[in-house]
Amino acid sequence: MSDKNRKQEPETTGHEWDGIQEYNNPLPRWWLWIFYATIIWGIGYTIAYPAWPGIKEATPGLLGYSSRAEVEKEIAEAEGRNAAINERLASVELTQVVEDDELRTYATQAGAAVYRTWCAQCHGSGAAGVQAAGYPNLLDDAWLWGGTIEDIHYTVRHGIRNEDDPDARWSQMPAFGEILGEEEIVQVVNYVMSMSGREPQDAAAAEAGAEIYEIQCSACHGAEGGGDRFQGAPALNDAIWLYGGDYDTLMETVTYSRFGVMPPWQNRLEEHEIRAVAAYVHQLGGGEASPE
Repeated sequence: MSDKNRKQEPETTGHEWDGIQEYNNPLPRWWLWIFYATIIWGIGYTIAYPAWPGIKEATPGLLGYSSRAEVEKEIAEAEGRNAAINERLASVELTQVVEDDELRTYATQAGAAVYRTWCAQCHGSGAAGVQAAGYPNLLDDAWLWGGTIEDIHYTVRHGIRNEDDPDARWSQMPAFGEILGEEEIVQVVNYVMSMSGREPQDAAAAEAGAEIYEIQCSACHGAEGGGDRFQGAPALNDAIWLYGGDYDTLMETVTYSRFGVMPPWQNRLEEHEIRAVAAYVHQLGGGEASPE
């Protein structure tokens, strides 16, 4: 075989490690030019667009591009397209929101977005609430202050037991640990358990607790434990509990009281957003018809 046809071994760099030589195989020139072009393009990009972080903000870039400005523009365009129906939603009677197919559909969809943004953190993504923390379930028909769309709208707008809105819903259960003795609290807790259809821990205590309940509790919760929506007093004769209906939880509730707070949303949301989320919550499963 001639030297011309013999396979040529590439040159080495002269480096050798444990008998292993390093070939001197330069990269293809076309690959190098592309690599250099990407470097030039990257430098140009960082000059033209926001890129390098600073102490307060990134470099703005010569073109003045802003992804935030683009989002704000898209939001403004969407609000412009919905301006007419939002104005209508904010101005009609609340009952019409439920009765009008177009308004109801729009309000439900818009309200779902408002709910996921502002309400899901407390009431849960599925609106089932968090009993241990006292966040109510919005899927059932147990309402402290009523479940019509007007009632829900008022609650969302003004909140519950907050100090920011003078028109907030307000109720306060006394801490009976400062009023009753421990034995009396045990008796009334056992009685309340029996009212809700649960087996009391002590039947004799439950019987004795009937008189304590009548004196101390019936004025708010009713003689039969049906509650009072005007006062925001919950029903005690069902299986729905805001903080739990087991013996230990009821002992804590009666002894120390509860004082859940909901912020007013009228300072954070537009009127059409409050109405939309009220309509959304109203149709989740527990909404009530408005009185005629």
